[in-house]
Amino acid sequence: MACTRRTKTLVSTCVILSGMTNIVCLLYVGWVTNYIANVYIKVPMPVPAKKLEGDRKGETLRIIERLDRLENVVNQHIQESPLKGDDNQLDRSFSDSSLFNHWGQDMGPESRRVALKMFQYYGYNGYLSDRLSMDRPIPDYRPEGCKNMSYPSNLPQVSIVFIFVNEALSVIVRSIHSAMNRTPRHLLKEIILVDDNSNNDELKEKLQDFVKETNSKQPGFIKMVRHSKQEGLIRSRVSGWRAASAPVVALFDAHVEFNTGWAEPILQRIKEDRTRIVSPSFDNIKYDTFEIEEYPLSAQGFDWELWCRYLNPPKSWWNLNNSSAPIRSPALIGCFVVDREYFAEIGLLDEGMEIYGGENVELGVRVWQCGGSVEVLPCARIAHIERAHKPYTEDLTAHVRRNALRVAEVWMDEFKSHVYMAWNIPQEDSGIDIGDIAERKALRKKLQCKTFRWYLVNIYPEMRMYTDTIAYGVLRNSLKTDLCLDQGPDTDNIPILYLCHGMTPQNVYYTSTQQLFVGVLSPTIDDDDNKCLVDVNGRPRLIECSYAVAKRMKLHWRFTQGGSIQNTKSKRCLELLENNDNEFGYQLTLQKCTGQNWTITNMLSLWSTLVS
Repeated sequence: MACTRRTKTLVSTCVILSGMTNIVCLLYVGWVTNYIANVYIKVPMPVPAKKLEGDRKGETLRIIERLDRLENVVNQHIQESPLKGDDNQLDRSFSDSSLFNHWGQDMGPESRRVALKMFQYYGYNGYLSDRLSMDRPIPDYRPEGCKNMSYPSNLPQVSIVFIFVNEALSVIVRSIHSAMNRTPRHLLKEIILVDDNSNNDELKEKLQDFVKETNSKQPGFIKMVRHSKQEGLIRSRVSGWRAASAPVVALFDAHVEFNTGWAEPILQRIKEDRTRIVSPSFDNIKYDTFEIEEYPLSAQGFDWELWCRYLNPPKSWWNLNNSSAPIRSPALIGCFVVDREYFAEIGLLDEGMEIYGGENVELGVRVWQCGGSVEVLPCARIAHIERAHKPYTEDLTAHVRRNALRVAEVWMDEFKSHVYMAWNIPQEDSGIDIGDIAERKALRKKLQCKTFRWYLVNIYPEMRMYTDTIAYGVLRNSLKTDLCLDQGPDTDNIPILYLCHGMTPQNVYYTSTQQLFVGVLSPTIDDDDNKCLVDVNGRPRLIECSYAVAKRMKLHWRFTQGGSIQNTKSKRCLELLENNDNEFGYQLTLQKCTGQNWTITNMLSLWSTLVS
C-alpha cells in the first residue's frame, strides 16, 4: 500500500503507442540490464557547468540534462533491485544503497552485507526489524481532541486480517503484537493471517509455531489461510474476509503498527452507519530506520491513471475547525475497515483484477455511487511501512493499467476516456485484455448506482475534467517521424524535439477549444496547472494554461490530423527547422507556414470539423 506515483520500469517506458518499440531505448535498457547483472557499479555521467562551445541553442546541454535524469532513474532502479549471482557483488553497492543513507554506517562489512541482502529481499530493513522489540512503543500522533473521547461499551467486534507474501517474520509478529496490545480484548475477536503462497521457509514452521503458541493461550484466536498459488493482494483480501466471523472486518497489510485507541472510533462510526467504509489515518514507518514519521491528516483520492494519492481534506472539514472530525474521502488507499455483511452486499473487491492496484479506487467509487460512504478518521492512526521497492513483482504498471481499464469500463461512463488518455493508449482496440466485466456491470445495475458524473460533482469536485479533449498521444512531424514534441526540461518551459519514447513528457492533448496541452495531465485543481503551447513573440513556449488564458496569450491552434499546426492569432505554424548544430538535426520553430504536416496518435471523435 503506497500511494506515491511510481516510476514505470525501464522496459515499459520504451513502448510506443503505435505498438512499435523504440529500438534506441531498448538497446539502452539491454545495456542497463547487463550492467546490473554483471558489473553493478555506478559510473557517474559528467554534466557540463556551461553550454558546450558552439552550442548556440543549448540543445546538447538539454540532451545531457535529460540523460542525467534518466541515469538517476536507472541508478535508483539498480539500487532497489534484488541482486542475482555472487554475493560479493553486494560489497560494491554499499555506497549506492539508500539503506545506508541514514542507518548502519558503523556496521562491519559482513553485517552490512547481510543487511543489504535482506533489504533487497524485503524492500525494507529486515535486519533492523529482527533486532527491534515486538512490543515497542510508538508516538501517539492523534489530535488532542481524540485523547479524551469516550465510546459506548457495546461496540461490534472486529476480525483483523493481515495479508502477506514473503514478509519478514519479525514484521508480521510485530503487526500482530501491536494489534493485540492496542485493541481492547473484548473488541478483537480474532486475527486472520493470509499467506499468498510465500516461499520463505521461516514463514512455514516458525510462523506456525508462533500461531500454535498464541492459540494455546487463546484457543482459535489466530487463523491461518494459505494459498496454494499466488493470487495477489486483491484476492488475498477477499480470502481473509471469507475466513472472518466478526461483524466488522479490518483488512490490512502485515507490515503495520497500530496506535493507541485506533479501534473504538472506527467501530463507533460503522455501528452508526453500516454502509460506511472507514480508513484510519496513516503514518509512515521508514523503510530504513523503522522510525515513525507523522503524516499530515488527509483524504484519499486518485489521479486519472488511478494511482492512489493523498489529498488535502475538503473545505467542509477545515470549516469545522475540529481536527478530530471524520474526513470525507473520495476513495481508499488500500487498508480499510468494513461491516462484514455490507462488504458482501456491495460486491467485495473486484476479483477479476490482477495482483495489485486500482481495487481501492474501484471500491471507493463503487461505494459512493451505490449509496454508501468513505471516510478517514483522524482519531484512528496506524503506522505503515512504505517499502523502497516491491519485491514480489518487478512491474506494477501493467497490473495497475489493466485494472484501471476495468474500473473505467464498468464505473466511469463517458469519463472512461480520461483513463485511456492518462495512460496514453487508444480507447478502441487497446490491445489490453481486461477480462470479463459482465458480472461487475450486472452488479452496478442491481445496486442501482449513480453516474460517475454525479460522483465527480458531489464527491470528488477537486478532480479536473477533460471532456473537451478530442485527440491525444504523441505528436510527430512527417519531416522527421522518429522525433516527437517533448516538454523538455521542466524548468525551461521550452518545448523541444526528442526521440519518440511515449513517456509522460511527450503526452499531448488537443482540445475542442483549440488548446494543446503538453506533458502530464494535471489530476486535481490542487495540482500545478497543465502546460499549454503558446506563441510568445514568435517562439514556442509552454505556459500554465490558466495564466495564458488570463493574459490573453496566443494559445489557440488550428490543427487537423495530417495537417499543419497554425496559431489562430499570429498565423505562424509550428514547424521543424533544419539545424546541423542540433543533436537531431532539427529544432522546433514558429514561422510562416510551409505545408509541414503533423499527426497525433489517438482521436476521440471526428474532431477535424471542430477546428476547421
